[in-house]
Amino acid sequence: MKLTFFMLLNSQPVWLAKTRRERREFTEGVIAPILARYPAVSMRYYDAEAFSGRCTDIAVFETEDAEAYSDLVEALRDTPFFNAPYYQVVDIIPAVEGGYQSYEARIGGV
Repeated sequence: MKLTFFMLLNSQPVWLAKTRRERREFTEGVIAPILARYPAVSMRYYDAEAFSGRCTDIAVFETEDAEAYSDLVEALRDTPFFNAPYYQVVDIIPAVEGGYQSYEARIGGV
């Protein structure tokens, strides 16, 4: 079953005070290696600040391995991403892609 986690984030002043180069270096040097350790999880990143007052960014994680996702988040917690913090988690919305179709296929339709 494919799981999707929508992680709503707010960037913090300590992150925004960094130069764009420093942000890129952190992403490439710290975040990318963590993501590489968990190939069962894919991540996409969206800017939302121009369109939402609720959050500035959305990280979307997709996986069929909930444990790998959980481990990836734990690894991120050990970095300034969450512990400086560069970002504050506003909410995490878990979802199942095509849940009702999968259910109907398993029960033989309706």
